[in-house]
Amino acid sequence: MTTAATSWIIFRRSMRYTLRKPAWVVFGLVQPMLYLALFGPLLNRISQAPGFDGGNTWRVFVPGLLVQQGLFSAVFVGFGILSEIRSGTLDRMRISAAGESGLMLGRMLRDAVVLTAQAVLLTLGALVAGLRAPVGGVLAAFALVTVVGLAVAGLAYGLALTVRHEEAYGQLVNALMLPAMLLSGVLLPLALAPHWLSLLAKANPVSHVVTAERALFAGEFGSSDTLVGVAVAAALAVVAVWFAARAIRRSS
Repeated sequence: MTTAATSWIIFRRSMRYTLRKPAWVVFGLVQPMLYLALFGPLLNRISQAPGFDGGNTWRVFVPGLLVQQGLFSAVFVGFGILSEIRSGTLDRMRISAAGESGLMLGRMLRDAVVLTAQAVLLTLGALVAGLRAPVGGVLAAFALVTVVGLAVAGLAYGLALTVRHEEAYGQLVNALMLPAMLLSGVLLPLALAPHWLSLLAKANPVSHVVTAERALFAGEFGSSDTLVGVAVAAALAVVAVWFAARAIRRSS
C-alpha cells in the first residue's frame, strides 16, 4: 500500500476517533483561554513598551498563544502512540500492507487539523476580547501554525517511538518544551529582553515562528520576519516527517 493511501486511511481513522470525543479538543483550549482571560488584560497598560509598537496589544499576544498551543497540544500526542504500542494496535497495523511512513503521516495530519480548529476557536475568543487584525493575515497565520503543529507532532511521535516509556517521554518533553517556550517570546515580545537573552532566543527556531505569526497578524506578508519564520516552520516539518518515519522503521 502506498504512503498516500495509508496516510488517508489512518487520517480518517484518527479523525473518527477524535470526533467521537470532541470534548478533548475543547479541553485542550483551557490553558490558552485562561491566558487570554487572565493575562491578556494586563498588557493594555504596556502598549507603548518595545515590541508592541504602540498598537493593539492583542495582536502581539494572540499570535504567541497560537504557537504555544501548537507546542503543547501537538507534543502530547506522543502519549497516544505509546498507548497504541502497549495495546498492540500499532504492531497489528505494521504487519498489514500499510506503509510505515503513512502510519505516522496520517496521525500527524489529524493532529494538524485539530490544532487548526483550536486556533480558530482561540482567535474567535480573542476577537471578543479586543483583537483587531487583517483577515488575510490571520488566515495566513492559521496556515503557519498548522505547519508548526505538523512539525511538533512528528517530533512527538519520533521521540515516543524512540524512548517507548511514558515516564521517560514525559520528562523529555518537559525538558525540551519549557526552554523552547521561554526562549520564543510567546507571552511577551523579545524586544523587552536583555541582549544576552535575545541572542539565546535567536538560536531557538520557535522564536522565528512567533515573530512571523506576529508579522502576519500585522499584515506584513512579505517582510523578512515572515519569510524567515515560514522557512523555519517548513524545514522543521520536513525534518519531523523524516524523523517520525525513521523512528517507526527502526522501532521494529
